[in-house]
Amino acid sequence: MILGHVGARKGSQGVPGKNFRLIQGKPLIDWSLDLLFAHPQIDAVVVSTDDEEIYNHSVAKGALDIGLRPAELATASAPKWGVWQHALDASQKAIGQEVSAFLDLDCTNPLRVPDDVTGALSVFHNQAPDMVMSVCEARKNPYFNMVEVDETGALHVSKQLPGGVWARQAAPKVYDHVGCVYVVDPHYLRTAKTIYEGRVMPFEIPSIRGFDIDEPHDFRLVEFLLGELNEGRI
Repeated sequence: MILGHVGARKGSQGVPGKNFRLIQGKPLIDWSLDLLFAHPQIDAVVVSTDDEEIYNHSVAKGALDIGLRPAELATASAPKWGVWQHALDASQKAIGQEVSAFLDLDCTNPLRVPDDVTGALSVFHNQAPDMVMSVCEARKNPYFNMVEVDETGALHVSKQLPGGVWARQAAPKVYDHVGCVYVVDPHYLRTAKTIYEGRVMPFEIPSIRGFDIDEPHDFRLVEFLLGELNEGRI
């Protein structure tokens, strides 16, 4: 049984109320929920939130009725891992059967498409990792054009290689961790303390679908990109 999950905390330091704010005519969270409900491989959907309006909205759409998340998991510093653990345990009690894969979609990434979920599940089933994490090629590379200040105040490349790297194409490929989709083995989720303890495999998506909404201007950018996506231009 594959459990789809969306986390939607009430508070937001960057954009207050963003998870229920309208974008392209519907609440931001519905871009994730609607995909999960329509996807043929997802057997049940759960929303972890401390917001009663979001909770009631999600349950009315068909999400599991597990109650609001505990107060200690509703703070800005609460780790995603703990939220996932609670949602998994509460969902299994609600449905009365074991979950074979826990699939999470970040509420703030509405640009994903159904094939992103299908592709991540394929990596999970074919390679049997502890976890699959969506990534996209990083726009900046620490071997080439990301720099740090040393103890003297001077700049140097963040990750240096012998002889240096003088063209982006020659630099080792690095990725941005993006919140498009995660697939986690339930046993690993219950027993590990952090994401990277086990074998975490990448699922690469195009960088154009890797935008998260964290700041007010992100809404305008993502709304434009959603229009481009819906018109088939990206």
